[in-house]
Amino acid sequence: MKTYCLELSGPWACFTRPEMKVERVSYDVMTPSAARACFEAILWKPAIRWHVRRIEVLKPIRWINLRRNEVASVVSTRNVETAMKNGHGDLALYVEDDRQQRAGLFLRDVAYRVHADLEFLRERDPDASPAKYQEMFDRRARRGQCVNQPYLGTREFAAQYRLIADTAAEPLPIDETRDLGFMLHDLDFSNTADPKPRFFRARMEHGVVQVPAWDSAEVRG
Repeated sequence: MKTYCLELSGPWACFTRPEMKVERVSYDVMTPSAARACFEAILWKPAIRWHVRRIEVLKPIRWINLRRNEVASVVSTRNVETAMKNGHGDLALYVEDDRQQRAGLFLRDVAYRVHADLEFLRERDPDASPAKYQEMFDRRARRGQCVNQPYLGTREFAAQYRLIADTAAEPLPIDETRDLGFMLHDLDFSNTADPKPRFFRARMEHGVVQVPAWDSAEVRG
């Protein structure tokens, strides 16, 4: 596996706590699953897997309260199946009829330095080598290319990213230590019909959150 480092930044972020049922409230720091999604936005293939190892917080943790318009429902699965069967159907959501306001506690002016390993799954591409995918990611990240726009927790909070080649030349993370409590590590997709969340006890030491391995005893379902 080869380790890569991205700097991710943006004016807003929301890494939603799953225990908040109605109003969106962010974790204090970016979650490993959100960091993984940013790497996958640049390059994702069936033969690779990203493992986030460390998250460095580069700016002080600041909060903002916002009230936003959201839709209250999603398109019905039954309507989608009917439209696929008949070849036509009404799959629209009419915002004016389904709009509601929700408050949220979000992060503002965020910047992170995220370290992740690129694992090559040889059984999914027997004729390839790890170098093939490493070169693909290097090329795309250096050019600022992505499959979809990386985002900071929710899609409306787009992230700017920068590939970091020499971490020693970068500024230090913030000098702050705090217990972050139980944080979402990622979702377990072994049962694709019903993915389960897994958590770990997160702690920020001098601006750095060490992320345990997925199969570590520290990660609990």
